Amino acid sequence: MEEKFSRLNQYRSMWVLVFFDLPTETRAERKAATRFRKDLLDDGFGMFQFSIYTRFCASRENADVHTRRTKRNLPKKGKVCIMQITDKQFGMIELFHGRKETAPEPPTQQLELF
Repeated sequence: MEEKFSRLNQYRSMWVLVFFDLPTETRAERKAATRFRKDLLDDGFGMFQFSIYTRFCASRENADVHTRRTKRNLPKKGKVCIMQITDKQFGMIELFHGRKETAPEPPTQQLELF
């Protein structure tokens, strides 16, 4: 029962996923796409695939902070999707490299400073 109320439980902890498809035909578009990816990395996101970035958050409130920050950095062109899922849901992802199933990497422990 104590685990149910712990700070980092699988139903309270969240993952923020950012999916995007940005144009890169002109120099300005490439610069905007690069800036957006750099902003995600600076905010603690990690690359899951080239246009999918993920970030672990200890709570829904913390996930909301990073979602708002990402929205402020949206480029003018292209498509961006932001999704929040629980750690339990993220843990059920099935990853395949070619046809071979691989185990997901365990999330890294992050230190939060207030």
